[in-house]
Amino acid sequence: MSSKFKKNKKHSSHDKINYEKTAVRAKKHLGQHFLKDENIARKIGDTLTLNNYTNVIEIGPGMGVLTKYILQKDLNLVAMDLDTESIAYLNTNFPLEHPEIRTGKGSFTVIEADFLRFDLDTLFDNEPFAITGNFPYNISSQIVFKTLERREIIPEFTGMFQKEVAQRICEKPGSKTYGILSVLTQAFYDAEYLFTVPPSVFNPPPKVDSGVLRLIRKENYTLPCNEKLFFSVVKTAFGQRRKTLRNSLKTFQLPDNIKEMDLFTKRPEQLDVTQFIELTLLIEKTVN
Repeated sequence: MSSKFKKNKKHSSHDKINYEKTAVRAKKHLGQHFLKDENIARKIGDTLTLNNYTNVIEIGPGMGVLTKYILQKDLNLVAMDLDTESIAYLNTNFPLEHPEIRTGKGSFTVIEADFLRFDLDTLFDNEPFAITGNFPYNISSQIVFKTLERREIIPEFTGMFQKEVAQRICEKPGSKTYGILSVLTQAFYDAEYLFTVPPSVFNPPPKVDSGVLRLIRKENYTLPCNEKLFFSVVKTAFGQRRKTLRNSLKTFQLPDNIKEMDLFTKRPEQLDVTQFIELTLLIEKTVN
């Protein structure tokens, strides 16, 4: 179901939602924790730069506390959720409770769908779009992996994760939290950890802090090596992260002269993206 709206920069953004009386209940199996802090919602909305795109997908809009700040910007928004109650609220009560966001130009579409299974080519006529949201913890990493798969149409990605996951995505080599998600994301995007969010701003409150990040696609987002092999090398290396690459990459059956190279004396967390590309090129020449 789609609706047109007009946006007004003077939107009264401090209207509070009564989460206790609303018909939309947070559902544990969907990993829902509804954001209730207006200032945090505004800050997340402002993480979108709108550089070279005017289309946005918000994943898990819930009751629209973030949605209304996104709609203050000059863009076309698709709000996507699996929760039938959230979809009903966004299509009925939300526009009535926040009529002031309907005073400018743009489009607002609400879709009941699973982002992980949704065909993104059916949106925005193949134009680029950004992704944002207060992501369910239980599928947040999968959302990132799907973004990496479709990076040619996704120049920017912002949003809120469990703090540990957000930090891992943005982490640099040498850290114990630097891993598969760090390398694969940073191969294609510049990752920046923006700010931390406490449990108290959610209903119900999660047991951990959350973290907001921004990914901006690199100018050159193709790899000079076999991409499938690159993913395999990274995942295999971190599968036994305490071992040196000489031992963790045994399944590739590399010749001794390759395994004796200095690169293979390192552990995976010591390698940056460029070194993993170098490693993949070495293996690519050996296995072909």
